[in-house]
Amino acid sequence: MTGQRSDARRNYQRILAVAEAEVAAHGAEASQEQIARTAGVGSATVRRHFPTRRALLEAVFQKRIEGLCERAHQLSTAEDGRTALLEWLHAFVLYAVSARGFAHVLSYEPPTENPSPNSCGSRIEAAATPLLQRAIRDKAVGPHITFHDLLTLSVGIALATEHHAAPDTQAGRLLRLAVEGLSPGQGTAWVPGDSGSSALASTLRDGPPTESVDRSRVVG
Repeated sequence: MTGQRSDARRNYQRILAVAEAEVAAHGAEASQEQIARTAGVGSATVRRHFPTRRALLEAVFQKRIEGLCERAHQLSTAEDGRTALLEWLHAFVLYAVSARGFAHVLSYEPPTENPSPNSCGSRIEAAATPLLQRAIRDKAVGPHITFHDLLTLSVGIALATEHHAAPDTQAGRLLRLAVEGLSPGQGTAWVPGDSGSSALASTLRDGPPTESVDRSRVVG
């Protein structure tokens, strides 16, 4: 039995190493059959260790998930809640655009009443939600904003820019645009590392406009 367990561990590590290279090259659509061939095992062995494509991708991005969670914990002691949240979102977007397939993993996880506590989305949410809650307490973010809103926004930006020549630059630009809103005069500009600003843009802070909003101010 000990020998069988050792063989299983070696197979797992070999499959994972090959999968990391295949996903880096081909993204979320990396072929499990090709992974099996390159690793020198049967397709059934790959599926025994990783029953679904999502399980395989989650294993591939394990270290990145841990890194995002650790970054959230580090930022939890920052002086300004708004800055801490935005710094984390910026790090998240850069992680997502720098690793092909990572955003796809999270796009597979719509909110549910009983999410798996070990899924990528659940682990990231558990680590980063305190940053959002603090920003809400500081009135830097509207109480209607949920972590899934921010996750959806960030994943959308990553997926929309992954094929750009400079995806990190374009993703950072779109994130700033989302933070500032479409009307620069109504929001506070934000640049990663800028700790001088203390309030989110009006679109994140105040929520959807009501009928009483002066439309001329919103668009210009």
